[in-house]
Amino acid sequence: MLKTKRINLIRDYVFEHQTVSLDELVKKFDVSKNTIRRDIQELVDSGEIKKVYGGVSVNHTSLEPFTDRTARNQQLKKLIAKRAANFVEDGDIIFIDSGTTTVEMLEYLKTKQITVITNNLDFIINSLPYESLNVISTGGILERTTKSFATIKNMELFNTYNINKAFMASTGVSIMNGVTNSSPLESQIKQIVVEKSAKVYLLVDHYKFDKSALMTYCTLDQIDYLITDAMPDKSYEEYAKENGINLTIAN
Repeated sequence: MLKTKRINLIRDYVFEHQTVSLDELVKKFDVSKNTIRRDIQELVDSGEIKKVYGGVSVNHTSLEPFTDRTARNQQLKKLIAKRAANFVEDGDIIFIDSGTTTVEMLEYLKTKQITVITNNLDFIINSLPYESLNVISTGGILERTTKSFATIKNMELFNTYNINKAFMASTGVSIMNGVTNSSPLESQIKQIVVEKSAKVYLLVDHYKFDKSALMTYCTLDQIDYLITDAMPDKSYEEYAKENGINLTIAN
């Protein structure tokens, strides 16, 4: 196998599994541990992954380009987005967060009579044909890596509109560190939205559990509905029951 191709496959494998051991990579790609170490070092130098004890994991403190995140686990994102859209009713005022899962909700919202406040650039652009959607942009600085608007100068936007339901994204979720995100600029918006919304829905695939990024924008108990594609560890089930979180599995 050519070195470049192998490194690309290693990158995809690590991103799919989030954390893997060196021994697992040696077995998976049928090469020596020294070869794996050299390949891994190239990915570490690029900032995409980081070394952990006995292996490597995704470097969540580095923003991954929106297009790369979109391609990964696409079917899971659609499944979660469809389930989340079922909670939206005509007349709702909702917030759609930046993210590759939340943007998939458009397909299942396009016929509903709702108001959507969002910083998600792709959602804004793709919603143009659907006149039943009243779309309000948060504005602010364009974060090109995540294709979203970041920072808010006009705080009156969130004081004026009563957001019924906020559909949020996250880079990583854990009981200890809460709901986390890699962009400091985006985190300000996320914090405000969670505080201002009547109901908060978190959309994450199962790969995001027990992962943490740079900043915590809310604690897990601030979430009303946790929508994912597979049942997480039992500790999350217990935490959800104790804190009144509706744990919803999309299928």
